[in-house]
Amino acid sequence: MRVDSANLFSELQSMAGEMKTGGIANDIATPSSQITTSSVNSDFGNLLKDAINNVNGLQSNANDLRTRFDLGDRSVGIGDVMIAAQKSSIAFDATVQVRNKLVDAYKEIMSMPV
Repeated sequence: MRVDSANLFSELQSMAGEMKTGGIANDIATPSSQITTSSVNSDFGNLLKDAINNVNGLQSNANDLRTRFDLGDRSVGIGDVMIAAQKSSIAFDATVQVRNKLVDAYKEIMSMPV
């Protein structure tokens, strides 16, 4: 399994754009607040992008170890392969759960009366 980070990130960006056009993002930041909405969006976007890239890195590492083990590389043990596979699986499952929570939150916000 490989996460298409570009597709997921663009989907989340389009959802954020829809929220902005609805005026929700402008209501969050007041002139007296020290943190602007754009800096929060960019920080969250960078954090999310880094997390997805981390999941991709874990998955590619697991695939690399699996391939090396299959080809007979004696420096790679079955334990290493299994641990890397479990790490990537857990990271992927966590990413899917975070995505589901974001979609649920987005749907809830969009169903709120204005």
